[in-house]
Amino acid sequence: MSILANYKFTNKKHSPLGIMSVILGLISGISLIVVMILTYRARGEAATQYGMVALLALIMAVVGVILGYRADREKDRYYFFPRLGMILNGMVLVGELAILFASV
Repeated sequence: MSILANYKFTNKKHSPLGIMSVILGLISGISLIVVMILTYRARGEAATQYGMVALLALIMAVVGVILGYRADREKDRYYFFPRLGMILNGMVLVGELAILFASV
């Protein structure tokens, strides 16, 4: 058994678009959670600023899904970050839709 048997030589790299997708997913998810907590503490009386933050979180989540999808289609890349970014941003989108349909 050689010394090199434990090493994996590859040209793969992490996609910057995938990493950006994860970052956008984290920022939009944390923003949405903070808005929900602040609205709960105000007994459901959401300020206009909370609505704008939720709208920006929605836009960031859509952009994050698009970036994750584009990064997932790249060749010779690791796919952990693009798929994680699509999952995080998808969860934010589902949360936004749940809030929208619960308020109707």
